[in-house]
Amino acid sequence: MLATEPTLTFLGGIGEVTGSCYLVEMPGLRFLVDCGMFQGGREAADKNRQPFPFDPAALDFVLLTHAHIDHSGLLPRLAAEGFSGVIHSTAPTADLAAVMLRDSAFIQEKEAEWSRKSSRASSSQHGSKHPLRRHDDLAVDPLYRMADAERAIALFSGTGYEAPFEPRPGVHVVFRDAGHILGSASVEVTLVLPGGTHRIVFSGDLGQPGHPIVRDAVPVPEADTLLVESTYGDRMHRPMDETLDELVEALTSALVERKGNVVIPAFAVGRTQDLLMLLIRLTREGRLPPMEVYVDSPLATSATQITLKHHAELDDEAAHLGRWLASAKGYPRIHFSESVEDSMFINTIRDGAVIISASGMCDAGRIKHHLKYNLPRPECTVIITGFQAQGTLGRRIVDGARLVRLFGEEVPVRARVFTIGGLSAHADQGALLGWLGGFRQPPGHTWVVHGEASAAAAFVQVVDDRLGWPVAVAEPGQAIVLALKPPVP
Repeated sequence: MLATEPTLTFLGGIGEVTGSCYLVEMPGLRFLVDCGMFQGGREAADKNRQPFPFDPAALDFVLLTHAHIDHSGLLPRLAAEGFSGVIHSTAPTADLAAVMLRDSAFIQEKEAEWSRKSSRASSSQHGSKHPLRRHDDLAVDPLYRMADAERAIALFSGTGYEAPFEPRPGVHVVFRDAGHILGSASVEVTLVLPGGTHRIVFSGDLGQPGHPIVRDAVPVPEADTLLVESTYGDRMHRPMDETLDELVEALTSALVERKGNVVIPAFAVGRTQDLLMLLIRLTREGRLPPMEVYVDSPLATSATQITLKHHAELDDEAAHLGRWLASAKGYPRIHFSESVEDSMFINTIRDGAVIISASGMCDAGRIKHHLKYNLPRPECTVIITGFQAQGTLGRRIVDGARLVRLFGEEVPVRARVFTIGGLSAHADQGALLGWLGGFRQPPGHTWVVHGEASAAAAFVQVVDDRLGWPVAVAEPGQAIVLALKPPVP
């Protein structure tokens, strides 16, 4: 049954940084903002398979803040279960989501295939007469398939920043640049009903000012209800100049002094392009030695091409370096690996390689192979440049695990591990407060989302202390009524 007055329900990205999803309902209409995949261990996998707490076929449309899988990754499942409305996003997000959702479906199918083979092998070893019992089917069936991804991709409609549109009568939407990755947006939604209006602002993932490639986040002037992310709501990033000094030290010591390889787990969309731009800049400035850089992710290759295509959305320096990347023949030499054979070749290199590969939290994709070959070698270095969620392989490495499990084997961690937080594409506490300072007056209520419990609670406290706004941490499954403001006479 549709709500008799506007409501907002917090379905995902609550108390954690993955699975973002919010449901808005009003008389005769319901829509989602984001439909993200949960990431980080078995618990996340189970969440991704839970029934949607709504009928996908009854949704009118979806608004997508950006293409990262923790915001878009369940759209194929949504489409497979009956959703056929429009998915509205910025034009770059539509392009990036197409390659990301195909990649995600490919990974789902491959990992399901691997699970089936492992289940059969295990059952055979134990003499089971039922190698695939009914309760095992869920574990080895893909979450969704390539056909589901294609079905979702066909529903996208891209638009520009600061270009108001009306996905349905009574809903007015504006995308504003969030400064996180190419195409990322804060979403301003104004609900217009006979009894009045209500303006909701979803911050999406906000970027750190001065971040490579993208422009800084654009402030939003007003909101009746605000949802703001808090990934780093409890801390400040290291200044960029100090971060670059640390990156130079990590790379130089690994390549020149220790004479090993460098493995950098990086999100294929956003972080990989940031790193390429920084490596080009630092090499041209003479701060890094000549190096061979291997980008081992077909998704990252496609995302880089899309980034260069949308040059009008880049900051000035990125546009300049992008032209250099397209034409350069000197160092750093950048190799984009496409085939499995290309990827396997990289693992024969014993020293001098900088390997950038997905996934950023080390839980899937080709990065796991590179870690298997390089983690046991003390002359090698692993550089962690992004947030690592609880339960992920990347988090275990950051937390100092001596052994990690890869492809069913215990792998010792002997490589040197650097954590360089200043490269994060997420705003730190100061940047989040700076973005909030763009509101002309305090929102009627602010809900803190998209942060682990400690970070969200800390950010609530700092907003209360410094701004004095009505603010609280959202709870999973919580539904709030969106009170209408009467029309101005």
